[in-house]
Amino acid sequence: MILFFALVSLSLAIAGATAFVIFWPLALVHVRDRHPAILAGFGTGAFISPAALGWLLRKDYAAIGDRNLCGLATPARLSLLTILGGLLMAGLLWLVAEVVA
Repeated sequence: MILFFALVSLSLAIAGATAFVIFWPLALVHVRDRHPAILAGFGTGAFISPAALGWLLRKDYAAIGDRNLCGLATPARLSLLTILGGLLMAGLLWLVAEVVA
């Protein structure tokens, strides 16, 4: 049963990845078009840049005051948190299954 919940957590991470792949590029295009100075700070490859992902996780986009950016970046942030939470939970449940068995 523990491994079943680990698989459910992994599927939650996959669902989060699907949402992330939809919303994060849209948010990056919005940043590119309306706030080029911010995008310059992300460097090349902003999609998986640690600086860009940290900016998203820290919710720094809210300080800009752009409602359209918040509307795109908030679902991207939630999906990234879903990915991280699902993977963390799946890993913890797998460890519990290894210890119990």
